[in-house]
Amino acid sequence: MRRRFNTTGSCSCQRHYMVKLDKRLKKIKEDYVDEGCYFVINRGRQYGKTTTLRALAEYLKDDYAVISMDFQRMSTVDFTDEKTFAVSFIEYFEELISSNKETAKLFNAEAVQDLIGIKAQEKSSMKDMFRCFSRLCGISEKPVVLIIDEVDSASNNQVFIDFLAQLRAYYLNRENCPTFHSVILAGVYDIKNLKLKIRPDSEHQYNSPWNIAADFKINMSFSAAQIAGMLEEYEQDHNTGMDINKIAEEIYQYTSGYPYLVSAICKYLDEDLPEEEGFENPACAWSSEGIAQAVKSLLNANSNPLFGSMMRHISEYPDLKKMLYLMLFQGERVSYNPDNRIIELAHMFGYVVNDHGSVRVANRIFETRLYNLFLSEEELESAMSKVAKQNQSQFITGGKLDIEQVIKKFVEYFHDIYGDNDEKFIEAYGRKFFLLYLKPIINGTGNYYIEAQTRDAGRTDVVVDYLGEQSVIELKIWRGNEYNERGERQLAEYLDYFHQTKGYMISFNFNKKKEIGVKEIKIDGKTIVEAVV
Repeated sequence: MRRRFNTTGSCSCQRHYMVKLDKRLKKIKEDYVDEGCYFVINRGRQYGKTTTLRALAEYLKDDYAVISMDFQRMSTVDFTDEKTFAVSFIEYFEELISSNKETAKLFNAEAVQDLIGIKAQEKSSMKDMFRCFSRLCGISEKPVVLIIDEVDSASNNQVFIDFLAQLRAYYLNRENCPTFHSVILAGVYDIKNLKLKIRPDSEHQYNSPWNIAADFKINMSFSAAQIAGMLEEYEQDHNTGMDINKIAEEIYQYTSGYPYLVSAICKYLDEDLPEEEGFENPACAWSSEGIAQAVKSLLNANSNPLFGSMMRHISEYPDLKKMLYLMLFQGERVSYNPDNRIIELAHMFGYVVNDHGSVRVANRIFETRLYNLFLSEEELESAMSKVAKQNQSQFITGGKLDIEQVIKKFVEYFHDIYGDNDEKFIEAYGRKFFLLYLKPIINGTGNYYIEAQTRDAGRTDVVVDYLGEQSVIELKIWRGNEYNERGERQLAEYLDYFHQTKGYMISFNFNKKKEIGVKEIKIDGKTIVEAVV
């Protein structure tokens, strides 16, 4: 059977191309399971949690008796009350061991029957269930590890909180009373936020029964080297001739290793792009131009559940939307503080990361999708967007984007429309107006992204990719001649990274004696087209 890249459900190395998890599994076992830790793997949607848990269950089975559950298998009715939950949980356990003879052998048959017998009791309780599990764990041939995936499915149920409380009680008394050696829960929400959803009043926000959990610090994103390892397996089967390390690095630059996004780009290059004109040859598909096409496809996808969740969360949490807007358009630096609920939620959902003490959007694709959302909300009312659409044809010559003409016209229109506004207004919105002008010109054919490494309150680098040709445009606030000259040198150096000899700079200058217009300068063998507005 042909192996594929997978973006739906758990991955299997027999059926899918996937990053090797051996080192990650070894570290989880040694640092957490062997130490008897109870912990939570909470990451954003489609972050490889289920794939990791299934591989971990297999990895642990030589040393442990593993009970691996998925709460998606339990319905809302199963959490109606304590008796119903206990019966459903026991039935699930019974099904697991009856379907796996090797696992069944590890448990004492009499203790299993005692557990199953609880179902027949008129008043089955959580307490009775845990008492039987305690006995089961005490006489098992191997230490027992309990894994539960998709705990979010239980997020609005007090019964689940009571379940956690029982786990905690037995954990604290484990020296005197046998219990599970290690418990692993997985989901998007962490347990503190599950508690918050049930009891939203502030006095209960941080009163979690899961304060016994060890911090899970293992990085579950993919490195460029791990992506390259996956591509090596693909190349052995398909012989495309791709530059594996180069392609892996470019995919990483767009995704920052977010597992779903990595797989989605690879899947598009493998299955969809060869159907398009000019990419029939696999070597053409697995290229920088191919990756740009894959990213454009992702950004324009209508039914992507990952982006659907992002849009829903932005709608549900207005403060989250406000924070992201200020970060992206005004270069606002937000200090990372895990005690700030909005920052905590954004981090938990996987939309932002802690970058040396500052909040940063997790990857270029998320960032561009957010830019597109915010820009689209203003595009219909934007004067800059309207003039760009009216004159779109003049910027495309021979199928190529004339970025210099784009900048010249932007300077002209910006001065006409917004030239009378004050410094505070232009400083806050100037960069947004340029993106509102640029987007309809390249829309449908080109991509753009903001280079996060250079973005701050005074400077933003926009990288435009139009049919495989890249242009680097620095947007900056005028801070005087010395600052401007330093910016010119920085841009010249930055062009080396993109193997470009020509770059572009737009300075928003508030000096009343400024000279509005476009000029060309030479620095260290590079040409910089500099515009002042």
